[in-house]
Amino acid sequence: MIDYSWLLVIIAYCIGSICSAIVVCRVMGLPDPREQGSGNPGATNVMRFGGKKAAAITLLGDLFKGLLPVLVGQFVGLPSVFVAGLGAAAFLGHLYPIFFGFKGGKGVATSVGVLLGFSWQLGILVIATWLLVYKLSKISSLSALIASVLSSGFAWWLGMSEAIIYASLMMTVFLLWRHQANIKRLLAGQEK
Repeated sequence: MIDYSWLLVIIAYCIGSICSAIVVCRVMGLPDPREQGSGNPGATNVMRFGGKKAAAITLLGDLFKGLLPVLVGQFVGLPSVFVAGLGAAAFLGHLYPIFFGFKGGKGVATSVGVLLGFSWQLGILVIATWLLVYKLSKISSLSALIASVLSSGFAWWLGMSEAIIYASLMMTVFLLWRHQANIKRLLAGQEK
């Protein structure tokens, strides 16, 4: 019998590589998000020039492409390590999309989708953390970074597998890396 697990990981990466921001902007007749605002193809940047509707659709698209591969992996009964691999692959596809010259977004919404797929409780804890920090600070990047940093701790607290905890930690490392400019502005008190 052929093992299709690795094929699913490749498919997960390809799903992650579909850039929701670019697709939404093309369909809605908006400018390319890579050439507007911050240049980041993500929901926050799309909202700057495309409005709330375009941003919401982008956010849901990015979230769904992280969620779908994980749910498929669980549905077909893959071991936890492969389910974690599917989530990681979708996330990395968003950051380094094969269809867009390996230049993607920062990965916040896609990581939340992956975490929701791992466990709805884990996803809710991360979303609640983001909302709480945003309510207190009104800074989206700070909210995302704190929620991400706590995600692997939440996964451990919920008793999830090591593979899931490590996948959460890996996503946090990449999110911190992709938010270097935001972190510098936060430290300088200049982040909007």
